[in-house]
Amino acid sequence: MELRIFTEPQQGATYDDLLAVARRAEETGFGAFFRSDHYLKMGSVSGEPGPTDAWTTLAGLARDTRSIRLGTLMTAATFRLPGPLAITVAQVDQMSGGRVELGIGTGWYDAEHSAYGIPFPALKERFDRLDEQLAVITGLWRTPPGETFAFTGRHYQVSDSPALPKPVQQPHPPILLGGMGAKRTPQLTARYADEFNLPFVSIDDTVTQFGRVRAACQEIGRNPDELTWSNALVLCCGKDDAEVARRAAAIGREADELRENGLAGTPAEVVDKLGRYAAVGSQRAYLQVLDLGDLDHLDLVASEVLPQL
Repeated sequence: MELRIFTEPQQGATYDDLLAVARRAEETGFGAFFRSDHYLKMGSVSGEPGPTDAWTTLAGLARDTRSIRLGTLMTAATFRLPGPLAITVAQVDQMSGGRVELGIGTGWYDAEHSAYGIPFPALKERFDRLDEQLAVITGLWRTPPGETFAFTGRHYQVSDSPALPKPVQQPHPPILLGGMGAKRTPQLTARYADEFNLPFVSIDDTVTQFGRVRAACQEIGRNPDELTWSNALVLCCGKDDAEVARRAAAIGREADELRENGLAGTPAEVVDKLGRYAAVGSQRAYLQVLDLGDLDHLDLVASEVLPQL
């Protein structure tokens, strides 16, 4: 199982904070550095010094790192128009030498839309828009050089587009979709995704939703094994129970609760739980690191967990 680092900068982080985590993840052998795409903090934290834009961050990291893959869990389709987003992701892919991945979803956090003047349609319309965005983004990327792209949808219309620039990765950077939606999420995944991700769900829920996505793939004649299957889990690893408790307290959680609902405990416990997710088909884990100043946390997982996978 591949391990990737996943951060939540809206909770309070500067670009330099994120760069330090990305570089340590790169140095210690993690597969990728991902970040959320949010503009407003959640919970009781202050969120200071304020949000950082996901794709501005990834553009900087594209130049300030050398080998680690970079991406979003998940960019909100409500935040951006599909044409400019296709350009942005292709440019960052070029800037990184082909290391970018696009995780994208409907958007869900109503309060951040209100806080920054972003329209927030009802869920059905958000799914409709995401569907059209995926059609436009992949259509622009897949259009051969020298040809033009057009699309007519209810929410987005594209005409006579030169479909430039092209990303380095061909036919395009990997697209990640995810979530527990019972119908449209599996359908969109089957049609557009390279990876399916489940954030913060149990093994039983993983089995259920992986099954839905596999069925949706089979319905359209796609081999489900073409997808990468992944989970995202809160990380709280310590060399002993005292260190686990200290790290849990630092992020405002209880160690026992995190052992139940996240990826917490000693390295042996973490390896065991990852094994249980792997046994139901998960191939990749995004480790949600919430205390960005605790780089020793990454070192411990790199030295004591990664070698066992």
